[in-house]
Amino acid sequence: MAATVLRLRGPLRFCSAQGVRSACQPAEYKRCIYTTAPKLKNLYWNDKYNEGEEVFEKILIANRGEIACRVIHSCKRLGIKTVAVHSEADSLSLHTRLADEAICVGPAPTNQSYLNMDAILKAVKDTGAQAVHPGYGFLSENTVFAAKLADIGVEFIGPSSDSIKAMGDKIESKRIASKAKVNMIPGHDGVVEDADHCVKLANEIGYPVMIKASAGGGGKGMRIAWDDKEARDSYRLSKQEAASSFGDDRMLIEKYIDNPRHIEMQVLCDKHGNALWLNERECSIQRRNQKVIEEAPSTFVDPDMRRRMGEQATALAKQVQYSSAGTVEFLVDSQKNFYFLEMNTRLQVEHPITECITGIDIVHQMIRSAKGHKLLYSQSDIPIDGWSFECRVYAEDPYKSFGMPSIGRLEKYIEPSHIDQVRCDSGIQEGSEISVYYDPMICKLVTYGSNRQEALDVMVKALDSYVIKGVTHNIPLLRDIVTEERFVAGNISTNYLPTVYPDGFKGRMLSASESVDLVAMAAVMYIKDKLVSRSFKNQSRIPLSLNQPKSWSLSVSLNEENYPLQVSLAGDEVVVESQDQKMNIPFDLDTSSPLINMKINGQNKLFQLSKRIGAGLYKLRFFGTVYEVRVLEQFAREMSKLMPVKQEVDMSSLILAPMPGVLKSVAVKPGDMVAEGQEVCILEAMKMQNSMTSARVAKVKKVNFQQGQTVDEGDVIVEFE
Repeated sequence: MAATVLRLRGPLRFCSAQGVRSACQPAEYKRCIYTTAPKLKNLYWNDKYNEGEEVFEKILIANRGEIACRVIHSCKRLGIKTVAVHSEADSLSLHTRLADEAICVGPAPTNQSYLNMDAILKAVKDTGAQAVHPGYGFLSENTVFAAKLADIGVEFIGPSSDSIKAMGDKIESKRIASKAKVNMIPGHDGVVEDADHCVKLANEIGYPVMIKASAGGGGKGMRIAWDDKEARDSYRLSKQEAASSFGDDRMLIEKYIDNPRHIEMQVLCDKHGNALWLNERECSIQRRNQKVIEEAPSTFVDPDMRRRMGEQATALAKQVQYSSAGTVEFLVDSQKNFYFLEMNTRLQVEHPITECITGIDIVHQMIRSAKGHKLLYSQSDIPIDGWSFECRVYAEDPYKSFGMPSIGRLEKYIEPSHIDQVRCDSGIQEGSEISVYYDPMICKLVTYGSNRQEALDVMVKALDSYVIKGVTHNIPLLRDIVTEERFVAGNISTNYLPTVYPDGFKGRMLSASESVDLVAMAAVMYIKDKLVSRSFKNQSRIPLSLNQPKSWSLSVSLNEENYPLQVSLAGDEVVVESQDQKMNIPFDLDTSSPLINMKINGQNKLFQLSKRIGAGLYKLRFFGTVYEVRVLEQFAREMSKLMPVKQEVDMSSLILAPMPGVLKSVAVKPGDMVAEGQEVCILEAMKMQNSMTSARVAKVKKVNFQQGQTVDEGDVIVEFE
């Protein structure tokens, strides 16, 4: 066998503050992470394999979006041809254009396309693919799919169907984990039979309890119950969600560890009995049991704890003859006791942050393992080199339960990939459609630094520089979290969001000086627009007026507070005076750009012009949050006081759709009486089921939509008298 080497494949470039460097440069320039695939800046400095080893010639990716693009990217680097599959709705998606071939496998609904095994197997045969990479979600943990591929002689780039079956069934996985001497959470060792059985078990275990799908993952089919009523409701909703998402509605129940951390261990195994742990990831920032921000390593894990977690994770992997990349998830209490939660037998969404601190291309190593090659690492070869964060940028409204899905077309889309040490894993581009049929993820925004604070600082800059227009997104929440005191200190748990934002996320609360900066920015924008509207560019005509105004008395409203300002031009600067502050601002602003870097008294302030509505009304993004600012001249402000006040509509007589989705059930009809808090209907969006309840005792007047129909955000589903 040829000597083990560290080889860089493909047309790689080193990027650093010093610019592009060749692969023969000194070791201190090894560190770099790629931004987007076309830039070819990816470098996995610790990615080992044997010179001349056999590789697959063609791989089909049975997935969509960013993870399909991620796998294609590694395949291109390795010289492997790729096949993309897509639904009719995804025919113009980015992953179909990055791949060498693209095959349509059905209509938009997932059960007719990305979960359509027969169509995907036909695509495998028709294209002559030698292996299939499933990504995550969809068929990635489907034992039948893995077995069918084996039957036709095609490699499944993942563990064996037996390993998937053993770990994919949460009930069986607990038994196996216990046998492997992995720390366990108290719970029922079996299937919950029905709602009554669920309540009985919950009382035996003791509230609170976690009710979750046996075949579940990704936070779906999972709910916490604190009493008998919640146990019944959670069992019913989680069971329906599990059937819809996984085709398996078996439920289990276990003790819910209040205020824990969620820490997972990445494992990497081969078909020769070798198993390594690639260090931990902290995944405690969650909403609805779905991760929002991850980091590697964890501030909470010391070397001894890391070793013990890693040893238990690899012991579990060996117990089921695991042979690919996988993740063992643990719940960790305040005393650093950790308990087995589940094992994800697939590539994890947040794998990039592990790649950043280890230098290993996990997708490449999965492909090597599937081909039968041995891992070329010992545990001592796995470093913790720096710190990395991942923010999941979703098309969601963070002001509604920390994130209700949003759909629409990306009218403007600019990733912050121009910033050093930023990696953007996305499967969309400007003009892409965020559909009701699929996960609302826009991008996995990853940053790296030599230490935690440096990585956080890069993340703040990246979030401020990220331009997304056309859909509502969760950057305001992400931006607020990464600068929040507890998060910066590493004092977090899975209850972080409801603890820090007990009344829900309301946007960043600006300080007095920050508010003045924002209104000054709006005033300068207003003056710039006024002067531009009076001028004629590239015209020889005589100006309408030779006397341009030089000063203005303005009133700027922000958050129901008015700020009187005196604004004047002084050479190439604008002077803005408030009651107790004077600001000098350069007037050479490019207001056509969505990103505006303004200097206020010599200090840089980064804004985004989200929308110029007209009549002095602007939507400006500052510290991640979008603020509506209105600029009026003093006379107009005085006249506005005479305008009638708009009356608020009583919404308690309506059930409105909080997001686009499909009605899974409607429990009422005209003439029915409903109690306060009674379930009226269930709305499914992005595979999550949401129970809609009545706000008061009322009689149903009208039902506007029926089961199976699609609704848009704001649609009136039910009207009460």
